[in-house]
Amino acid sequence: MLQHKDHFHGSDLEKIEQIYGIKKEEIISFSANVNPLGVSPLLRETLANHIDAITTYPDREYTTLRECIASYVDTDPENILMGNGSTELISLFIQIQHPKKALIIGPTYSEYEREIALGGGTSLYYPLQEEQNFALDINNFMAQLNESIDLVVICNPNNPTSGAISRRTMRKILDACKQNNIYVMVDETYVEFADNYQEITSIPLTAYYNNIFILRGTSKFFAAPGLRLGYAVTGNRDLLKSINTRKNPWTINSLAVIAGEIMFQDSSYIAQTRELIATERSRIYQLLSQDSRCKTYPPSANFMLVRLLDNRTSGELFDCAIREKMMIRDCSTFPFLDNKYIRFCFMQPQMNDKLISCLFDF
Repeated sequence: MLQHKDHFHGSDLEKIEQIYGIKKEEIISFSANVNPLGVSPLLRETLANHIDAITTYPDREYTTLRECIASYVDTDPENILMGNGSTELISLFIQIQHPKKALIIGPTYSEYEREIALGGGTSLYYPLQEEQNFALDINNFMAQLNESIDLVVICNPNNPTSGAISRRTMRKILDACKQNNIYVMVDETYVEFADNYQEITSIPLTAYYNNIFILRGTSKFFAAPGLRLGYAVTGNRDLLKSINTRKNPWTINSLAVIAGEIMFQDSSYIAQTRELIATERSRIYQLLSQDSRCKTYPPSANFMLVRLLDNRTSGELFDCAIREKMMIRDCSTFPFLDNKYIRFCFMQPQMNDKLISCLFDF
């Protein structure tokens, strides 16, 4: 298992407050990758008016909530599995599948490796190449697949590279994995931010493949990480039955259920989010692409990865930004990256300009 040194996660504002003496409420987190619009006004009002919901248990089957999600992602409600955030769903999936050897496309989120290790398995990384802008070489990747591998893990769009794999390419991966009896876990936490969402999401493939398990959540796109509302989509009914038999009842609380039934139908908020992120993603990418002091990689999600080409390090830029009460991600702790990489998400235009000015003296 790769060893990661201590670092600041997007939620570690308490540590920042302690070390830098800056109140956490004053810090703008460009590291957490959360929707800059915050919680939608409709959701805020709805939850305030339904506080009494906590006096009763939610529907054990979450029927209405799963119907709302199914409509939102265009699938059968029976294909939806609810969880207390995607972390619980990853854990349940690993417990059921019990992979002995997993192949993870990296650099990426470390929780996959951790859960596989907790389940007694080992993880190998397939490294995306910087020379190819961290885009997946599909033919080379499929050549690595064999019967010794039980599970392939793909974050799509990927964190921290912000690159994405098309559904056409994902179909090729699933075909190759099917031949080798390999399951594919796809984390689509950031897919709703993508301009070409319909070309990226793998949910339509669950109607044709029984070896795919897709993770989704509400932490990032709907700006509700504290809600702990996650869900998974799969067409494998045997897998769904196994997980539902093992999982604890009522891991989703009554307020989270109400919130979910509202947010997935909040079309105005969804449209505003996509417009804001698309505009700022294009603007900031074009701006930094012209700067000789850094290299940018085409972003699909609501954040971008930047490689520093001058003599500064990621730690120095982190320190520079946090002293201005802005928190970016030092990516030196990700596998295959070093102290020349930073990641930051897109916020409101004024804040984006402030960060870019701080980091690159614009």
